[in-house]
Amino acid sequence: MKEDPRVTEPASRAAESASRAAAPVEQRRLDRLDWREFGERYWDRQPVLFKSVTPAPFDAHEVFETAVAAAHREGPFGVPPYAGFAIGGEPQTDPGDFLPQPRDGSFAGYHQRLVRQLSGEPYSLSLQAFHAFHHPLWARERAFYAGLWARVGQPAQSAFTTLVHGTYEQPLAEALPGQRVATFLFVLGGRQRMRFGAADQGASFTVEADPGDLLYWPSHLSPAAEPYAGWASTGVRVSVVREGRHAAAELYDLLHDVTPETLLTPDPDPAGAAPPGEEGLLVPDAEAGSELPAPLERALAHFRSAGARGPLEERVARQSLRHWTAGGFRPVPPPAPRGRFGDDDVVRATERVLWTEAAGRRLYSACGHVAATELPAADLAAVLRVLNSGRPLPVRELTPASRALLAELTAFRALERL
Repeated sequence: MKEDPRVTEPASRAAESASRAAAPVEQRRLDRLDWREFGERYWDRQPVLFKSVTPAPFDAHEVFETAVAAAHREGPFGVPPYAGFAIGGEPQTDPGDFLPQPRDGSFAGYHQRLVRQLSGEPYSLSLQAFHAFHHPLWARERAFYAGLWARVGQPAQSAFTTLVHGTYEQPLAEALPGQRVATFLFVLGGRQRMRFGAADQGASFTVEADPGDLLYWPSHLSPAAEPYAGWASTGVRVSVVREGRHAAAELYDLLHDVTPETLLTPDPDPAGAAPPGEEGLLVPDAEAGSELPAPLERALAHFRSAGARGPLEERVARQSLRHWTAGGFRPVPPPAPRGRFGDDDVVRATERVLWTEAAGRRLYSACGHVAATELPAADLAAVLRVLNSGRPLPVRELTPASRALLAELTAFRALERL
């Protein structure tokens, strides 16, 4: 593998003894991405720039289509909670038609329109939870990072996908307050210049990425974007939480289906907001002994009962299936319409389908979606054994219940008709 170790040298050798968050580290430019080598040498260790990555984790056309869909989820006006749009550094709560439109056709067309409408004033657009709005983009991203998860483990929490576009960059913030993230930045258009370390200590260095490049930096580094004046740049960041995962967020993920609006909620409250004046209702009083407050005692008794264990068991099973089949990127895009099949149809799986039994029900999952079936366990296992082997499956051999299973898997985008 060809390697170019060029990096801006620190101004002071004494600064190299500073903390690793502020000190310069070796940064390399590689001409090929190999996840095995990346996991051994760079993951959680040092930044690296991969030049002209192929296959690319994102396609410019798909990213623009996703930006249009995400920007207008709440209607033609207003900014969704996962989106940010600013003009001259000032966030806009009602940007009118300044968000991407289908008529723009591309980010280049979008930029040209805004240059005219804003008379050259700088602007920026950011869209978080970006992968949830376009299935082809999600599938491409998921397939690209599967090689990484195979080496370092699939993240327990969803990775965060963020579009950044404009003539200046917003500050690079953590995914959530108190969390530290490792970040991949894929450049789609323009150029990205990132400065790492603390410039006032003489220990910083810069990295420049071109379209098609993938830049990685670990969670202990503090980057700052240095835009090129007047240039529009477009990039997609994928951030993976490495530190600061809270039990409250884990519980929220168990009890709720994550949406783009809730994925980045700083302090999710699974129990709901307490009534005014009763904020401490669910907090045990240390001076009152070890007994739980009455609401928690009732909740605990309820879940200890045989009638409550079933729903909880099923909920845990559903969330586990969603987690493993989403490939590290939740929430997933919504399902497609259910398929319809005749006796002459033959299908084949395009995704691996997982299944389990919980609370007396049989659950199956693909692409982050879950459904239940009335099929007996032996019949379900037999159908999925054929599908997961990659072999064609003639529909005429199946019962109505098995055909209903295929219809649902088509909605999950896990089957193709031959």
